[in-house]
Amino acid sequence: MLSTPPALIAVVGPVEPSLFEVWVRHYRKLGAERFLIAFHFPEHVPDAQQHELQAACRELGIVPAGTSTGPWHEHTNIQLRDALRQHAGRGWHLFADADEFQQYAAPLREVIDQAERSGHRAVGGLMLDRVATTGRLAGWHPEDGLDHAYPLGGHLTHRLLHGDPRKIVLARHDVPVSSGNHRAPGHRPDPDHLCAVHHFKWRSGVLDDLRRRVQHFSAGTWQEQSPAVRDEAARLLAHVGRHSGTIDTSDPRFAFRRVSLDRIPDTGYRIPDTWPAEARSIVTAWRPYARSTRDRRE
Repeated sequence: MLSTPPALIAVVGPVEPSLFEVWVRHYRKLGAERFLIAFHFPEHVPDAQQHELQAACRELGIVPAGTSTGPWHEHTNIQLRDALRQHAGRGWHLFADADEFQQYAAPLREVIDQAERSGHRAVGGLMLDRVATTGRLAGWHPEDGLDHAYPLGGHLTHRLLHGDPRKIVLARHDVPVSSGNHRAPGHRPDPDHLCAVHHFKWRSGVLDDLRRRVQHFSAGTWQEQSPAVRDEAARLLAHVGRHSGTIDTSDPRFAFRRVSLDRIPDTGYRIPDTWPAEARSIVTAWRPYARSTRDRRE
């Protein structure tokens, strides 16, 4: 059984310090004690913004394992993440991007103990995209909190972007994890025990990030392993272009409804009874999007 908490592994880009601070507090509340953080900043990020985020990290008592700058090639995350894993050593590793807030049905130690008892060496999750009520890609105020700014949760990533909504949230040190932490090749997480990964990507500034991503990957200044990431960004940009700069939260395909990091909804701390079946049905049915010369309409 687990003797020490998992090491949290994350490659962090130029997020707002307030988001990073809330993110660290969230995972400390879950039981994470050891944070292995690597910062990577593309060329457009001003030095002052980099220093502000690094200072926030140190104020939280975390010494970054490293900082790099330059093009954000698709392999950049993999190389930095795997170096952090090597440094973390043996045991369980927890993976979370800085805009991902995991919600479990039980305390973290129990989740890992259950996985070990059942012979699983990786634990999976499913992304729950969080957006503002209006669908506007708005900013947020730390005093109000993320739940207040982005109260709706739904399935935007795979139903609009045709992206992989699956996440590997926990894995033993010797389990390989793919790009984006979407899969653990050779290991199938238990589909009946999937955590909710609240995905707070759709905030103010993300459209500029997506446009930059499409531009750099298309020009080849950022190297990609496949066109998938670029295509997903282009689909989101096309969607908001058709909806006056917003995400259409009324579209029934996305199943947006009010959710919370503390409750989903009105059920207390734990994930409600409906989540396991919902998550299982999506994860087991999901297949990679078949790209063609004529992309299907959203």
